[in-house]
Amino acid sequence: MVSKKIRTQAVAAGIAVLALGLTACSSGDDNTAEPGSTSSDGGAASGDAISVGFSQVGAESGWRAANTKSIQDTLTKDAGFDLKFSDAQQKQENQIQAIRSYIAQGVQYIAFSPVVETGWDAVLQEAKAANIPVILTDRAVDTADKSLYVTFIGSDFVEEGKRIGEWVNDNVATEPINVVELQGTTGSAPAIDRKQGFEDATKDNANVKIIASQTGDFTRDGGKKVMEGFLQANPDIDLVYAHNDDMALGAIEAIEAAGKVPGKDIKIVSIDGVKDGMTALSEGKINYIVECNPLLGPDLAKIIKTLHDGGTVEPRIVTQDGAFDQEQAKAALPDRQY
Repeated sequence: MVSKKIRTQAVAAGIAVLALGLTACSSGDDNTAEPGSTSSDGGAASGDAISVGFSQVGAESGWRAANTKSIQDTLTKDAGFDLKFSDAQQKQENQIQAIRSYIAQGVQYIAFSPVVETGWDAVLQEAKAANIPVILTDRAVDTADKSLYVTFIGSDFVEEGKRIGEWVNDNVATEPINVVELQGTTGSAPAIDRKQGFEDATKDNANVKIIASQTGDFTRDGGKKVMEGFLQANPDIDLVYAHNDDMALGAIEAIEAAGKVPGKDIKIVSIDGVKDGMTALSEGKINYIVECNPLLGPDLAKIIKTLHDGGTVEPRIVTQDGAFDQEQAKAALPDRQY
């Protein structure tokens, strides 16, 4: 972890962090603006503020919105940061452009949540050559050169999928079931790993049959459209495994429009634990959720300050997440922050 002290603080706080921070790409002297860019002061770092460039994946889900808010609410001027934030709008080319803009501006740290796993070596080599430490949040990159980033902080996506699969084994797949899978963005770490985890957990259960699997791109609209297609092509669906809550919520709309009862006629399991998903769980429309905590801002700030003070951090920092059934969701909702 960041250090024994930081790790202890994070655990004591229930590890109220997760996923990526979104920072902004602001324009430099060349007046070149990046997509969706903002800055805490509109220019270069002032005084002793630590300048941080953050490139967010986008604003595709409630989880991402909560993650962005956590980053922006934590890395503030008052906390000693000059945060530059960019929304990549789900496009890798926008993130690469933002990172290069941060390098040109001479920020002290770069953090980002990569939209996909591959294709980052060149731009990360540029950051390394400029002696700018890179922090991965929420999602990993697939590279043989681990020196291209200092640390990766986020959930264990394989473990999330595994926990979903284990719950399905114990609570639904005690008899043969037909499963449809709503995958996240193709090529993204959570989509790849959550699929793998679920399959690892259920591979020895002959009752689990995945009859269809397609990306809904982590969006509610995508989940609805894909689920509509699943329902038309497969009349006998017993369970939906959604890689995030927004797609699960879209699936609920499609199931209800088809005259079926979500949570009963077709059971639904999901990952994230955002407020809308937890509300649907409390109402019995979703059956089980594994949490992926988006409140990563405080941990990201600690990592940066540790590095800035000459300390070291672990190359992989795994955040801890809960899991909820209907009654647990009802108990958690009144105090839910996201």
